[in-house]
Amino acid sequence: MNQYKLLTPGPLTTTETVKQEMLVDHCTWDDDYKKITQTIRRTLLELGQVTEPQYTAVLMQGSGTFGVESVLTSVVGRNDKVLIAANGAYGLRMAEICRHAGVDFVLYEQENFKIPEADKVAAILASDPAVTHVAMVHGETTSGILNDVQAVGQVVKQAGKTFIVDAMSTFGGVEIPVGDWGIDFLISSANKCIQGVPGFSFVLANREKLIASAGCARSLSLDLYDQWKTMETDGKWRFTSPTHVVLAFARALEELKAEGGIPARHARYANNQKRLAEKLSALGFTPYLDPAVQGPIITSFGYPKGADFTFRQMYDYIKARGYVLYPGKVMEADTFRVGNIGEIYPADIEALATILETFLKEVAAA
Repeated sequence: MNQYKLLTPGPLTTTETVKQEMLVDHCTWDDDYKKITQTIRRTLLELGQVTEPQYTAVLMQGSGTFGVESVLTSVVGRNDKVLIAANGAYGLRMAEICRHAGVDFVLYEQENFKIPEADKVAAILASDPAVTHVAMVHGETTSGILNDVQAVGQVVKQAGKTFIVDAMSTFGGVEIPVGDWGIDFLISSANKCIQGVPGFSFVLANREKLIASAGCARSLSLDLYDQWKTMETDGKWRFTSPTHVVLAFARALEELKAEGGIPARHARYANNQKRLAEKLSALGFTPYLDPAVQGPIITSFGYPKGADFTFRQMYDYIKARGYVLYPGKVMEADTFRVGNIGEIYPADIEALATILETFLKEVAAA
């Protein structure tokens, strides 16, 4: 067993009790297992503050990107066009998915440290009546920025368009009233703020719009409507499901509730992030984002002035002492990232700061 914790945005450090669930084997056709799937679906709707029959939940094999691709290639029809508002690598990945699948799209790209503006989205929709869907990322882990999905959702609904949101790194750790924000399709993953392990993604879907997408899918295995239609019957997945991951996720949902739900988990994450920014800033590391747009999930830092070490040197030093960091993803700045979701607490932030302080002293003395 590894002896380090993951300071990443997922996969992340899970509890021993979540890990223990994966020691049990289950048959995908078993009624007990199918009941677990149905319970998960209902619980996800509760977390999104929506209910049947207006909304439904669909679980999809694969990583979060599989879920995003499933939605984009299943609900955007041959004669439709999607506006992608991007300010990082994961928004741009949506555009890449559309290019590969032949989905018509237009890209509104914002700088990594700025949020996509609702007024700009409204202006594009007004100037391009061919646009039928709008897609964006909520928590863009390229930088750690938290985008204003609520404001964009308002203009999307006013324009009568369909709204798709990648809430991969925020759902379960940030309150997202899916219906109130006008979100028609929200995508997230098992291994993020709900603190499960990698293996499947899930979609909270406007049932009416999901049903309307029947026959639109450009993929067999990623056909969101067909997956839902099969799962809706009794909880059976169309193709082999990641049974061990599903069991771990069910346990993780129970632990989220026991912690106090999303409000309590958000408070822990936000406190972690605040401490992290304070501690590392005191050591000379510079947060990349303005605090006004900084999310509670992951933080990008610039190196201290005159730093004479590489990320790999710092990474290896810290890993040997119990923690794993994330390399930078912002293209125009030399950064690294520190996540604070999962089983991470203030003591872990304090420990990381102490390790980094020692590292800097050793580098300076070398």
